Amino acid sequence: MAKVRRYEPTPNPDALKCLLDASISDRPRSFIGAEQAADDPVAGPMFAGAKLRAVLINTDWMTINKEPDADWKDIKPVVERVLADLD
Repeated sequence: MAKVRRYEPTPNPDALKCLLDASISDRPRSFIGAEQAADDPVAGPMFAGAKLRAVLINTDWMTINKEPDADWKDIKPVVERVLADLD
């Protein structure tokens, strides 16, 4: 289980950096699209539940890129639920 400590904006309005309270990976992992992330326990459910374009995971932080027509208020709860469900 992990929680988002805070979200940080990036120069790209369709990307957010998520600083976590725990490590969720021992190495960087990057996924562009749901097909690439299908077998990943973090990125897979995020793509399934939210309109994302890309997910970059690196130990205790990650960057998520949303579809331009998606809203962060719909995506953040999905991210938080996926992280809360991690073993």
